[in-house]
Amino acid sequence: MSVVASAVLAAATIEEQSLPVPSVVFPIIAVSVFILLGAVTWSYRDVANRHAGKGVDAGHPHGS
Repeated sequence: MSVVASAVLAAATIEEQSLPVPSVVFPIIAVSVFILLGAVTWSYRDVANRHAGKGVDAGHPHGS
């Protein structure tokens, strides 16, 4: 039996498997993960400017 014939035979005998959840749930999970990652990224905004005076006090000004 050739490789192609065995692949066709295997494809014909595979039963359809049902998803563990409805297919609508997968995009909802993906969007939720992206929103969570966006919230984490947003929470770190402007962190570098919170301690801008620290470099000046230590004698190491930022940018030089």
